[in-house]
Amino acid sequence: MADKHTSGDDRNGLNDSSPALKFHTAEGSTEEQTEDQNLWPRLLARKWVLMLFIGTCLLYCARMAMPICAVSLATSFHWSKIDSGLVLGGFFWGYCFTQILGGHVSDKVGGERVLFISAVSWAVVTAATPLVAHLGSHTVALMTTARFLMGLLQGVFYPSLASLCSQRVLEAERGFLMSTINCGSNLGILLAGAMGSLMLDRYGWESMFYCIGVLTGLWALIVWLCLLQEVAPKRMETSRDTQWSLSGTRWRSLSKEPPVWAMVFAHMCMSSTFYTLLSWLPTYFKETFPHAMGSVYNVIPWLVAIPSSLAGGYMSSFLINKGYSVVSVRKLMQFISMGISSVFILLLSGDVPFTLAVTFISASIGLGTFNSSGVTVNVQDLCPSCAGAIYGFMNMLGAFAGLVLVSVSGYLIEVTMSWTSVFSLITLVNASGLGIFLIFGDVRRVDLGDYKQVV
Repeated sequence: MADKHTSGDDRNGLNDSSPALKFHTAEGSTEEQTEDQNLWPRLLARKWVLMLFIGTCLLYCARMAMPICAVSLATSFHWSKIDSGLVLGGFFWGYCFTQILGGHVSDKVGGERVLFISAVSWAVVTAATPLVAHLGSHTVALMTTARFLMGLLQGVFYPSLASLCSQRVLEAERGFLMSTINCGSNLGILLAGAMGSLMLDRYGWESMFYCIGVLTGLWALIVWLCLLQEVAPKRMETSRDTQWSLSGTRWRSLSKEPPVWAMVFAHMCMSSTFYTLLSWLPTYFKETFPHAMGSVYNVIPWLVAIPSSLAGGYMSSFLINKGYSVVSVRKLMQFISMGISSVFILLLSGDVPFTLAVTFISASIGLGTFNSSGVTVNVQDLCPSCAGAIYGFMNMLGAFAGLVLVSVSGYLIEVTMSWTSVFSLITLVNASGLGIFLIFGDVRRVDLGDYKQVV
């Protein structure tokens, strides 16, 4: 069961009015004191949660700009489905490279400044994308390069977020916190869909990139002026913890743990299928239902995902606080996220009316958000001292798998002229990842060598 570190109003940094130390028993007191010194004070925590929510929203607005504009770009520059797949897949090439680096740096110095630098950089790239498209006649190569840079700069975001959550928040609240912040991703996709549907018709595809780039720049400016000055330096772990964290044997030791690989594989499968849906759903609806309003299918699924994500986070925290084992809760959340949601994806195969298609996609995406309380926070259960680096490794593999699956999906659509093969492939990948996690998944801490803490 969940280890209840404190009680009452002192349960975690979100409720503490000051970063003052708490009293602990002698055994393990050094580790717990270091942890408490790193917790966010209550007021600062509220500010950061709000800004991370908005930042995640803008991150996905920038990420979704290309999939939403893909049809317009393909028409303007005469792209085939394979060309569109290359451009959309370019993001994941870049996304692979900075995951581990971003997580490792965040683990050592704190993730707040890493997130700030990342946001400034992707704001510039987003705003410059329309200019890049008109630099020459090789638009596929130019836009693929722009997407590669976008992935490179956004790759540090989620590993830094995972590192922050493990450093600043205690175990029982991590699921709810991550679910709340990840609601920003669903809101970002929703806003990008709604905004894109209007801006594409009125102002052209270029306007969407300009708007998102400027808004992200304003967010980064607010973070710099109002929050970064209040962040205390990350307190270093105990010598034993630090030695283990910096040891060259860390990766070899973790690679021998089946729960780590189960978590990594499940995350890779979930990420790749999510990225495939994210990249191709606008095209699916546009081609299958050409007379349907884009504001419906680009908005409703992500509107459903917001309360669903909050519900998953609340359910996770509620069950853990009621005494259910953490491992059971993590697996339940993942079963809903990868198992039940895949049933609705499979139902899209064949001749499906527009209303049912939107309903099935909305149900699948909504249930998929339960992943935020499953594998997404499992890395903080298993490896809290190096959560950012491990999550970066997971995200790197997920991005690479996403690159492959997005490109393969474009090929399948081009060759078979049917979406059934894509939906069947997504279901198969999800079922494989879920099965491995249910069998081998665990929450026992494995990142301190022989000093293991049973959860």
